[in-house]
Amino acid sequence: MKNSSFITFLLLLLLNISCTQEQQKTQIAWDSWGVPHITANSLEELFFAQGWAQMQNHTNLILELYGSSRGKGAEYWGQSKLQNDMLVHTLGFEELANEWESKQDPELKRIYSSFVDGLNAYAKAYPEAIDEKNMGVLPLTTKDLNMHGMYVVFTRFIGGNDLGRIQQWPDMGSNTYAIGPKRSASGKAMLVQNPHLPWWNEFLFFESHFNLNGKNMYGSTLVGFPGIAIGFNENLGWSHTDNTIDNADTYELQLQDGGYVMDGEVKQFEASQKIIKVKQEDGSLQEQEVQILKTAHGPVVNQKDDKVLALRMVGLDRPNMFLQWWRMINSTNFGEFESALKMAQIPFWNVMYADKSGEIFYLFNGLVPKRTEDSWEYWDRIIPGGKSSDIWTEVHAYSDLPKVKNPAVGWLQNANDPPWTSTIPMTLNPDDFPGYMAPRYMGLRPQRSARMLLEDESISFDELVEYKLSTRLEFADRILDDLFTAIDNSDSEKAKEAKTVLESWDREADADSKGMLLFYNWARKFQVWNNSNYAEPWSMEKPNTTPDGLANPDRAVQLMEEAALEIETKFGSLDTPWGDYYRINYNGKNLPANGIDGSMGVFRVAWPGGADENNMYVGGGDSWVGVIEFGEQVKAKVLLSYGNATQKDSPHNGDQLELFAKKELRDAWFTEDEVKANTKKVEILGENGFTNNTMKKD
Repeated sequence: MKNSSFITFLLLLLLNISCTQEQQKTQIAWDSWGVPHITANSLEELFFAQGWAQMQNHTNLILELYGSSRGKGAEYWGQSKLQNDMLVHTLGFEELANEWESKQDPELKRIYSSFVDGLNAYAKAYPEAIDEKNMGVLPLTTKDLNMHGMYVVFTRFIGGNDLGRIQQWPDMGSNTYAIGPKRSASGKAMLVQNPHLPWWNEFLFFESHFNLNGKNMYGSTLVGFPGIAIGFNENLGWSHTDNTIDNADTYELQLQDGGYVMDGEVKQFEASQKIIKVKQEDGSLQEQEVQILKTAHGPVVNQKDDKVLALRMVGLDRPNMFLQWWRMINSTNFGEFESALKMAQIPFWNVMYADKSGEIFYLFNGLVPKRTEDSWEYWDRIIPGGKSSDIWTEVHAYSDLPKVKNPAVGWLQNANDPPWTSTIPMTLNPDDFPGYMAPRYMGLRPQRSARMLLEDESISFDELVEYKLSTRLEFADRILDDLFTAIDNSDSEKAKEAKTVLESWDREADADSKGMLLFYNWARKFQVWNNSNYAEPWSMEKPNTTPDGLANPDRAVQLMEEAALEIETKFGSLDTPWGDYYRINYNGKNLPANGIDGSMGVFRVAWPGGADENNMYVGGGDSWVGVIEFGEQVKAKVLLSYGNATQKDSPHNGDQLELFAKKELRDAWFTEDEVKANTKKVEILGENGFTNNTMKKD
């Protein structure tokens, strides 16, 4: 009897141990929005799981991104990728990747290796998910990851303007808020995360939730990147916005005697060649030689007649950017977070911060060159001549950068305006910083951003969500009184008919807004940001209330006549709802849109990316959205506008667009109970990757 009881006890003990071990295995719990909630016991298994999860949702996109960033797009996909390959090799990313791999922190190497292993493991397990044209990109390597990071950061952000690669973005940038306890209705700090990027290719975000040994981390990063670049944990969070930093310069150099002129003397290029293979229509490969020229200023990126353009960028000596993000998401208080910032590995992007203890903080983050000429205008151009004194070699320390912590006004904002207007009234004085640190202006979108906060002494979480989704036009509030006066003083019956419509308009760009289409057509003709069109141009003394008034009222009325006639002719009515014209057309979904680009002072940015005879379509803008309140338990609403997947057969390719169209956010499932309640599938890590363990039915 005793032996029987002992055996039963032993079996129960072994079963319990087995169950505990099963629970402790790394797993991915997939929720109903296609978000992976990864629970892991080690760094390596966490990033292996994230690599697996990203590849599951974005198999072909990741292969196309890595293949292009590798500089072999033409070899895989043909002539259309040749110019991109030439740029990758001209900027020396392949050689730089080798250098970075030799210098990167061992912890980052573990992250990279595990993430790439996860990507490859999924591709091996599910080859049927891969389009035939992309098979040649495999296997992926950590060098590919390094080169993809370089490609995105240097050619799309740091050097984007100089390389002319962002001209198709009507409103590049982002919004962010940090609300301190004194301005918060709950007495708890709040944060808004809201990058605006194109809804395609390397600009798409991926949403993840990590639980590493009990530590919760949530947020997003660009597809193909490991970790979390905009995120929050139980104690704190941050967001990024594109800043007005100038950390790349283009130099125009005179050619002479086979070289270039610097300080009046001829210098020889550092010349080399690369062979690029180009896939032909018949599938064969043709080799093309590319000459690469380097100057003391930087590599030659363009050549015309007797001159060349050379590009110089910061950050080429900072190989641990993703490690800094990992340190940031693992921080538990401001001191730890600031220590991560002081690593100075992230060369671009403002930082906005809030935490559980009520701290809020803004940093004009990035690597700012120490320059010889103390003038923004001197550097914000193609720099003529070849002066060695224009070649900068050092950057400003963290202590030199504009920053604001816990301002008296109780809030901080950035909508891609320079750091000076992070608070209104201004806390930072631009005269205290080098003239080349940042320009001086405040666009209508940041003016709208600041106005919403200025007008609310006690901001609730729900109000903050409402402000984030606001489509009200600051430009309409600013100019309609002057426009109406001008119309009243005219003899234009068509303009007066238009005025009647605009008087009833809600001054918003919602799908059902009647008058937005008419006003938008007029505003485009008026040219909103031409300062000469206003009676009072923008000024630093009145940053959030200028420009104002009409410099030429008669012209404004004439433009309204033209705009009204065009709308009436095309649509049959001046009060056609905005959503009848402005649409979302993504992965087979066709929905009414709201918002517009931020040039007219709309905070909810959805900028146009194309049009046909009858409609204009959203091409980018609000991508990842997070609104977070830091209390005893984190409260968060989020949206990934286009969904968390791009695979053609994925139900999550575009599944959040209905929420976008309705101006709604969804709950971020952050706690263990929330995740369990919304899990649709669980994958458990085994020897060869993840396997389905359970399936939860609807």
